[in-house]
Amino acid sequence: MNSFTLTQVDSVAAALADRASHDQSAYLSGGTNLVDLMKYNVTRPGHLTSLSHLPLHHIEALPDGGLRLGALVTNSATAYDAQVQARYPVLSQSILSGATPQLRNAATDGGNLNQRTRCPYFYDLATPCNKREPGTGCSALTGYNRGCGVLGTSESCIATHHSDMCVALAVLEAVVRVQGPSGERTIRFEDYHRLPGNTPEVDNTLQPGELVVAIDLPAQGYAEHFTYLKVRDRTSYAFATVSVAVGLEMAGDTITRARFALGGVAHKPWRDQEAEKMLEGQPASPELFRRVAAKVFAEAKGYPYNAFKIELGQRAIVRALRQAVAMDQARNPNAFLNSNP
Repeated sequence: MNSFTLTQVDSVAAALADRASHDQSAYLSGGTNLVDLMKYNVTRPGHLTSLSHLPLHHIEALPDGGLRLGALVTNSATAYDAQVQARYPVLSQSILSGATPQLRNAATDGGNLNQRTRCPYFYDLATPCNKREPGTGCSALTGYNRGCGVLGTSESCIATHHSDMCVALAVLEAVVRVQGPSGERTIRFEDYHRLPGNTPEVDNTLQPGELVVAIDLPAQGYAEHFTYLKVRDRTSYAFATVSVAVGLEMAGDTITRARFALGGVAHKPWRDQEAEKMLEGQPASPELFRRVAAKVFAEAKGYPYNAFKIELGQRAIVRALRQAVAMDQARNPNAFLNSNP
């Protein structure tokens, strides 16, 4: 790890000013990802702006019936918050399926959005990686790519975004609030993360110096028909091979509104809005779910070690939709942790 300076600030304005006054600087919140990247010398900021004293540690009700998550609220505090559990259970489930209790106690909601890929080539300084060093190539294309993406990939990068929380936030259609040198703005969650294209080193749509200050959840939380299905190599502390978050509104057996997103398959939480529309207005059935799953993966591209994700992903979608309709997790709250599609 290289040497660095650190400033502790107590306001958003001070954080923005401190970041702007130092070259090669970074914001530090929980540090559960950034510190690892610094230890591996993947990133080498010369200065850190510590955010821990900023007044962004609260979960607040919004006038429109939604909920605001301060950027420095920990993942654990969010997952166990009574309002989140009652109104946004898919978010609580997704968070509790990730990392370990110790990491969730330190990791922040804002930091979770901005975590970087765990692609092994990104962490290995001895191998080319366009995300780490633009223009050097993508070692995963011809290397061991089992954990890489099959949707929205490019010849520059096939890395995946590894957040569980963000998959649920995509379903909830959250809004990210940021502040920067040009003032405050909001970003729709579906627009926050980027596909790799020719610039895989750019993970999101934040402008230089911008800071995430909150995540706004809408009033609709899909508290009656939901699930988070995570398929992984083991049930403790493992990233998703494929994950699916689902939120449905139903009238009898008919799906009136559908939102679902996938993790472990792309550079960002993956939504297919055309596939969602295929569900709406239709009676729930396995046949419908299989058609929808096939639509999602119709243009998927597998690589030597991860082509199995195409079938696995389709099976996971079908199972997750069935769970959301039947609410299997209501009878067994831990079923989503131990299920195989």
